[in-house]
Parts: sequence; structure tokens; C-alpha cells
Amino acid sequence: MSTTAPGDAYAPTERTVPTRGRERAAYDRELVHAILDDGYLCHLGFVRDGAPVVLPTLYARVGERLYVHGSTGSRPLRATGSSGSGLPVCLTVTHLDGLVLARSAFHHSVNYRSVVVHGTAHRVDDPSERAVALDAIVDQAVPGRSADSRPADARELAATAVIALDLEEVSAKVRTGGPNDEPEDLSLPHWSGVVPVRRVYGTPVPAEDMAAGAAVPGYLTALAAL
Repeated sequence: MSTTAPGDAYAPTERTVPTRGRERAAYDRELVHAILDDGYLCHLGFVRDGAPVVLPTLYARVGERLYVHGSTGSRPLRATGSSGSGLPVCLTVTHLDGLVLARSAFHHSVNYRSVVVHGTAHRVDDPSERAVALDAIVDQAVPGRSADSRPADARELAATAVIALDLEEVSAKVRTGGPNDEPEDLSLPHWSGVVPVRRVYGTPVPAEDMAAGAAVPGYLTALAAL
């Protein structure tokens, strides 16, 4: 069960309060969920042999739990199942929304939405929970895809691992708006403003062995229209 604060927010902890830009930090549960649900690629950090390691991987949110995809042969996945204590991790998700160009190099920045999750990851061994997690990971990237693909067979499931991380120590951080130019720089001739950045999907390209004229599923045409 996640610790909550007034207003249905995650309770700040020493690890989730940033040392810089504290005014941009937020703990609102709805905001955290919205940022997580808008992505599907995370970065998972942990310590291996005394050194930090950060790996990009797919994830999905199901309620107050994140599921992270991996191979059964990977080091972090093995570590989560090696003992009951699990693996201490830090997981991050970031969306880049704009390049903020100021008149001075110092005040250049980016507009972004990010979430940082601290906690202990555990390997998911229960078959029914693994099935839910794997479908969720597929649908997080392409909504509707899990119902339109063959489920993993026993051999594939044996090679696939899932780890779970509960949303307990969580913070969001958001920057919006334009540049923060110094008053004395406002008369300089340099362009100042924001270059918006957004995710764009192209037209689906069928595999070479697809039947000629095969219809593109509606969930893919909807994705390309975003």
C-alpha cells in the first residue's frame, strides 16, 4: 500500500525532494499517473558490483504498480529473484516537450515532464500476474495490440522476465513556459523563445510477407493520426 499525503498525493521523502528546482516538483497522484501513462520507455537504475548501471526498457503501469520487461538472463532480473529482499532501483520516465532558447547561453533550458520512482523491485513469478503484466506492457506502447497478437508460448515465457515496482516513493517534476531572460539581456538581438517538441508516428509499414492489400488495424491508424 502506498503512503499518501493530503489531497491524494504521494508523501515526499528525503529521496524524492530535489535539491534544485524544488518549485517544479510535484507529488500529485493524478499527475504522476498521467506522465507515466503517456510513455512506455523508462530507464532503470541499480548498482551492480559496486558501480551504477542504467538500462532502457519497456514498462507499464497497472494501478499503483509498475511492471518492467526484461530477459531472464539479464543481471537485474536475476538479482530480483535471488533473494526475498529484491533489488533496490531507481526508475525514471521523461518526456521532452520543448527546447527553451534564451538570449544567454546560461538560461537555455527544456520544457519537460518527468517521474522518478525509488523502491525495491521484485520478480513476478505468479503466472496470472505475469500474463497481466506482459499484456499491459504491450498495450502501453501500442494500445489494443495485445488482443491482436499471439500470446507468448511456454518457451517464450521461459525467456521473458517481469519485475514489479510499487509506486510508493514517487515524485514528478515539470517545466513549462518560456525562457527566463535577465532584464539586462532583453535588448540583445538574439532570438528567444520555445521550439515545441512532440512525438510523431508515421504511417504503418507492413512486413514484406504480409498479404497484399491487408488492412491496417484501426488501433494503428489511430496511433498514426496522433
